[in-house]
Amino acid sequence: MDTHTQKFKIRLGLFIAGGLALFVFAIFIIGKQKNLFDPVFELSANFSNISGLQVGNNIRFSGINVGTVDNITIINDSTIKVDMLIKRDVMKFIKSDCVAAIGSEGLIGDRLLVITQGSPNAPEVKEGQYLLSAEPVEMDAIMASLQVTAGNAEIISFQLAEIMININSGNGTLGRLISDSAIAQDLSETMDNLRKSSIGLDENMNAAQENFLLRGYFNRKAEAAEEARQDSLDNQAARQKAIDKENRRKDKK
Repeated sequence: MDTHTQKFKIRLGLFIAGGLALFVFAIFIIGKQKNLFDPVFELSANFSNISGLQVGNNIRFSGINVGTVDNITIINDSTIKVDMLIKRDVMKFIKSDCVAAIGSEGLIGDRLLVITQGSPNAPEVKEGQYLLSAEPVEMDAIMASLQVTAGNAEIISFQLAEIMININSGNGTLGRLISDSAIAQDLSETMDNLRKSSIGLDENMNAAQENFLLRGYFNRKAEAAEEARQDSLDNQAARQKAIDKENRRKDKK
């Protein structure tokens, strides 16, 4: 009986000790997550929609968890106040023009509060200061927009399919052009005729330049072009000379 009682006491003592150790460990983990053991300071921000944000959600700055949401208060029908507890050692990095925005941990994860980086020259935040806020984008709005986009893509795909069917069937101008060999042959002949006409035109122009009656006309055109080129060179030289003269006058002053 005494042996049984002694074993029972030992088991009971081990059970209590294990329970206390587990309780202390849980308190330590929760306190560390909620910044119960770190010096903190308070900031606030107003939103019109917090999109499922809850007390205890994390606050991130530059991708690092720096605090938690301490309290959420409904001020009126269009304003919700969110109080934040942030580690005091990051206070010097948060500027007065930082913006608080609501995000999520992953695509469908828990909500969190994200504080964007401010400008380097802005002053540091003060205890109890209100930050600017950015309204969150609701997942329902994103899904509705995706549905509209998917509907438009479906309509466009259907119309493209109809166009390709008409082309393959030889309907319409493009379809006849592709499927009708006679039209393709006519186009090929037309291009050949244009190419031959261009070659013939070049030959006629060369012959006209060699003609005695027209040689004077082409010579005058060549002389006029050369005079225009020479005048352009003279004008450029005159402008450069004037610029050099002006520079020398400024250097003397």
